[in-house]
Amino acid sequence: MSATITKLTPTSLSALLCARICHDLISPVGALGTAIEILDDPSNLDMHDDAMVLVRTASRQASAKLKFLRLAFGAAGSAPGVIPTAEIKALTNDMFQDAKPELVWNIDTDGVDKDRARILMNLVMLAVQAAPRGGKVTITRKGRGATTDSGADFTLISEGPKVRLDEAVARAIAGKAPEDGFDGRSIQPLYASLLARDANGTVSATATEDAITFSANFAATI
Repeated sequence: MSATITKLTPTSLSALLCARICHDLISPVGALGTAIEILDDPSNLDMHDDAMVLVRTASRQASAKLKFLRLAFGAAGSAPGVIPTAEIKALTNDMFQDAKPELVWNIDTDGVDKDRARILMNLVMLAVQAAPRGGKVTITRKGRGATTDSGADFTLISEGPKVRLDEAVARAIAGKAPEDGFDGRSIQPLYASLLARDANGTVSATATEDAITFSANFAATI
C-alpha cells in the first residue's frame, strides 16, 4: 500500500464514506425539496400534478438508495449471517432502477454471507459506474457451496458503449491512493478492497476495449 493510504485515518475514512453517501442521496432529497416548494406555492397550482409525480419518484429513489447503502456501507447488525439472494437482487435492482445499464443476474444460490454480500453490492456500484452510456452488467457467482457462498467467487462484467475504468478507481480497488488523493468517489473502491481483506479475500478490476471486469475471490472454508 502507498504511504497515502497508511496515513488515511479512521476519521478520514468515515468522513469520506459519509461524503459518498451524501452524494448519492442529495439528488432525490433535493428533488423532494423542490417539489414541496412548488406544492406550497399557491401561484403554481398548474404545476402541482407534476410536483406530485416528482415527490413519488424522488421518495422512491431516496428509499431505495437508503436501503441499499445501509447494507453496502453499514453493518446491518453485528451478528454474522446470510443475506437471501432475493433480497440482494431486490435492493440492487431498486437502487439502479433508473441507471442506464441493465443488470443481468447469474446467481442461483439461496443466500450470500453478509460480509460477502456487502462486497458484491460495492462491486455492483463500480460496475454500473463503469457503463455510463448503458449496456449491461452481468453478475455471476461460482462457488463450492451448494446453497451459500463458501469459497465463492463473484465476477461482474460491464459491457456497452464507452465503458471505462477510471484510473482512480483502478488504483483504489488495488489498495493504492489516487494521484490526487481520495475523495467521496474514489473512497468507495478502497472500501470494497478493505471489506474483501477482512473477509479473507481480494477484489480486482481489469479493462479491455469492450468490457470492464470486477472480481472478488475468497479462500475456501471447510
